[in-house]
Amino acid sequence: MQQFLPELVALPLFPLLSWQGKRTRRKTPRLPEADGPREGLAGAQLAGQALRIVAIGESPVAGVGVPTQEDAITAQLARALSSSLGRPVAWQAHGRNGATAREIGEAVLPGLPAAPVDVALVCLGVNDTTAFTPVGRWRDTLSSLLQALEERCQPRIILLAGVPPLSRFPALPQPLRWVMGLKSAALDHESARLAASLPAVLHVPLHVDLVSPQMMASDGYHPSVRGCAVWARQMADLCVNRMPG
Repeated sequence: MQQFLPELVALPLFPLLSWQGKRTRRKTPRLPEADGPREGLAGAQLAGQALRIVAIGESPVAGVGVPTQEDAITAQLARALSSSLGRPVAWQAHGRNGATAREIGEAVLPGLPAAPVDVALVCLGVNDTTAFTPVGRWRDTLSSLLQALEERCQPRIILLAGVPPLSRFPALPQPLRWVMGLKSAALDHESARLAASLPAVLHVPLHVDLVSPQMMASDGYHPSVRGCAVWARQMADLCVNRMPG
């Protein structure tokens, strides 16, 4: 029953939520995807074989909310890991703004180089939240995507970023923010359950401080440069502790 709570709550509020959603889309600035190459090398001055990272997902991977790809989550994670491990980290970002998990699996993942990597980062959930993707479908789609990612890239570890808590997004008015928060929490709960059943997958909850106003871009919807830096450091710390030797 709990997985259907967002839908049960939203149903009687639908006219208001629909109006608020349309109004929010009109008012919220449409930020572009970040400029610059979607691959690079962090810690190029360091000795040793480069760790390899590939990231797939929605707008944070595409760099929405930051000026350049070097400021976005993938490059920032690469720098954080390079600093922690004392070795170079090669990174690639394959993101698409506005994409759901199904769209990433169908249109983005097949374009990844079929080559082994050390770490894969998956950032999804906001667009499935706003699309009200059923929890069961979310789990099935995410499970298929993770399996395909493992087969294609053979990562030693997959970082599955937590679904951001939309209950904290300053761009959303109430009660839309509350209902979207219920939905994002339901999807994230299912993500964590799925990750717990897969040995190579580490679910990384999104700390609520990351969606405070000072960590958000000007649209109140995407992480800023500072937000990406703090988020990357949190993921890097967990990754280093979990990574096989």
